Amino acid sequence: MILANTADSGEELTADSHLVPATMVGAKAGDQIRDYIQKSDSPTATISFLGTLIGPSPPSPRVAAFSSRGPNHITPVILKPDVIAPGVNILAGWTGMVGPTDLDIDPRRVEFNIISGTSMSCPHVSGLAALLRKAHPDWSPAVIKSALVTTAYDTENSGEPIEDLATGEPSNSFVHGAGHVDPNKALNPGLVYDVDAREYVAFLCAVGYEFPGILVFLQDPSLYDACETSKLRTAGDLNYPSFSVVFGSSGDAVKYRRVVKNVGSNVDVVYEVGVKSPANVEIDVSPRKLVFSKESRELEYEVTFKSVVLGGGVGSVPGHEFGSIVWTDGEHVVKSPVAVQWSQGSVQSF
Repeated sequence: MILANTADSGEELTADSHLVPATMVGAKAGDQIRDYIQKSDSPTATISFLGTLIGPSPPSPRVAAFSSRGPNHITPVILKPDVIAPGVNILAGWTGMVGPTDLDIDPRRVEFNIISGTSMSCPHVSGLAALLRKAHPDWSPAVIKSALVTTAYDTENSGEPIEDLATGEPSNSFVHGAGHVDPNKALNPGLVYDVDAREYVAFLCAVGYEFPGILVFLQDPSLYDACETSKLRTAGDLNYPSFSVVFGSSGDAVKYRRVVKNVGSNVDVVYEVGVKSPANVEIDVSPRKLVFSKESRELEYEVTFKSVVLGGGVGSVPGHEFGSIVWTDGEHVVKSPVAVQWSQGSVQSF
């Protein structure tokens, strides 16, 4: 059997178990094979087993064609996905209760299998979270996520942008989030963005949930006034380690507030900001320098995003652009991805 990718899956090849001799080919080879079959009076094919051949490795990491993409349709001001992690052709332990194909008719039993999907990338990140919690017992779940997000990388080992295998083009933050997780750097992120239960409750109110509905699962009475006392001006003010902005018109300005905590070994340290503005957007960060000390471990800053679409107005932009905000002290690089959308034609899937 020849299993050929469709155009949506491109040239990405995943290892699948089969019940018959089979081979898998990319979309281009599949098109060539189908063309040959249609044009030949007597098409033939041979599968030759030549052993294991080790050739040059392709650049990595790359985003799987089946990987979930943004933007976040439910809450557009929260960037999704957060990060990417290994999830294709992963060698993993396998149950002896079913065969490698997970089919009832498959009598084979194996201790290991090669698996792809969220069921593989999720345990990678979960394991990283557990290791980070072990190394830093005082870190909250939000801080652990922050460390993973702000230290992720968005380039392949070739130095080029991470490729989106669904399109063959460089991926963006709606495809890879902040980038691929980096365990070693996440251990020492420098600055972190924390979110407590009170802020999460205020966030639910900000996105439109009625408080009686929130009370259904809210067990702590001390949080009942969270919405009234919160500093959250909008849902986008959630102290998230990334930024997602939705403009309604070409002259819009959006302001987000963030609080960062210094978790580095150097208590007295100064961080300066660097901005890579998306096309058609101006970004202003205030202050542009954060001076931490023993007395000031947490500091606040505000970001103003201004749409400066020229010419044909909102209809002339592609609907989305990307950039980044980076804080650094010379040792740590704390990078937050920035995604912006315009209301006309902006909320589209990738």
